[in-house]
Formats: sequence, structure tokens, C-alpha cells
Amino acid sequence: MQNDESHISDSELLEVLDGEASGRDAARIQAHLAACWQCRSRRAKLESTIAGFIHAHQSADANLPSIRASRERLRARFQEARNPLPLGLPRQRFAFKGRFAYGSVVIAAAMALGIVMYFSVQKVAASTPDAQLTPGATRAATIEDICSAPAAKGFYPIPATLAYRVFEKYRIHNPRQGSYEVDYLITPALGGADDIRNLWPQPYASGEWNAHVKDALEDYLHDQVCSGKLDLETAQHDISVNWIAAYRKYFKTDRPLSKHAAFSVDPPWED
Repeated sequence: MQNDESHISDSELLEVLDGEASGRDAARIQAHLAACWQCRSRRAKLESTIAGFIHAHQSADANLPSIRASRERLRARFQEARNPLPLGLPRQRFAFKGRFAYGSVVIAAAMALGIVMYFSVQKVAASTPDAQLTPGATRAATIEDICSAPAAKGFYPIPATLAYRVFEKYRIHNPRQGSYEVDYLITPALGGADDIRNLWPQPYASGEWNAHVKDALEDYLHDQVCSGKLDLETAQHDISVNWIAAYRKYFKTDRPLSKHAAFSVDPPWED
């Protein structure tokens, strides 16, 4: 933990990354981060650690028993412990069996509790999507299609059923209202497809690289493509491979510009 009072603590950084910091605290922390490269580096490490944790546990999920199966085993253990001892067995043997049964119940209970706690953990989304889950997908579209007045920019709503599938795919249970944008990796304004392979739950306002910043990049790329300064394929490639790297490339900065902190095209996800 960072104990130097001149720096932001790890707990405060986590609150900002998770969108739990109050408006005043969030503004104070963001102002400090803007001037402190040490704290920006620690925040980047925290984001990387969280992303690694999510990826590791997504890989392990398939090998874990279901909660229902664990509960059934635990219920069976308790039932065995409540069964009366058959008549005629020696008292000493009963004592041994009782201790064994009690120990088995305790072990089973601990295992079940651990599994339940694991699945109850609120997983968080990273600033960039998992490339295996969200590689990006495009539709057949011409420059005229994406640059026409009705299609140019704007909000592209996602059906609730599809949004829940995206959260489920990323193992995010009970997503908090207003904390995420179920976002297109390649925005429809750049020919992105309405496909689950092109969607991921992006932090809406928490963290430095959030939905507001990506909206600003999408808007810029759309303008560049429609003005003929950038070809569509390059824009689609850059934003899908690593949108943060694309932002740094096109805006020539290593961190989001202050004018993009409140930039917004798409609203946060609401149930």
C-alpha cells in the first residue's frame, strides 16, 4: 500500500477505477494524477492486475463445480451427520465416527463457502476488452452509408437481452446501474457490426481510459474518414486492435485530454 500522504492511496485508486469515488474525491484524485507520474504508473499497474485477474478466473471457471452441486454435497454431508448411530456399535467407535463425520462436514462447508464466495465476487471490466471475447466485427458498409446524415454519429441502442449476454460473457454479475457502457469496439459509425463479438462492458466514467474518452476517439475517426483524411479500414483496424493506443496515436498524447473527460455520445447502461 502507498502510505506517503503526498500520493493517492491504493484504496483511493481502486475507488476511482471502480467508479465508487464521490464527485469531489474523484476530481481531487484526477487532478493529482494529472500531475503525478508515480501515481499514474501505480494506477496503470492496478488496471493491468485487475485485467489479469479477470482473464485468469475466466479460464478457471469452466473447471469449477457448480454452486448447486456443491450445495447438494454439503446438504448430504449434514444429513449424514444427523443420522442416528446404529444400535450395538461400541462407544469408542462412535466417538471416532462422530469426529470424522464432523470433520467432513466442516471441510465440505468450507469448500462450499469458498465456491459461493468466489462466484459472488463482483468482477470488474477493464479499460480494453478481452481480445478473445471481443475481437471486433464489421458489417458491409460504404463510405456513403456511414457518412450519410441519418447514420452519421449518434446513439446506437443495444437490446437488453444482448447486453445481459455481454455481461454474462465477461462474468460480471449484477452490474451496477450507470457504471458501464455496453460498447461497440468498432462503433457502427465506422461500420461496426451489431454482433456480440463486437461488444464489451466498458467502464463508463471510472478510470482514466473510460467510455467518454473512447467516444471522443470514435467521433474524431468518423470525421477523419468522412473528410477523406483516413481510410475506413485503417480506422477500423486501429480502434479494434487497441483503442487506447489509437487515441494516443491520433491525439498525440500519452493520456486523455481534459476536454474529453465529459465527452459523451452514448449513455451508460441502465437495466
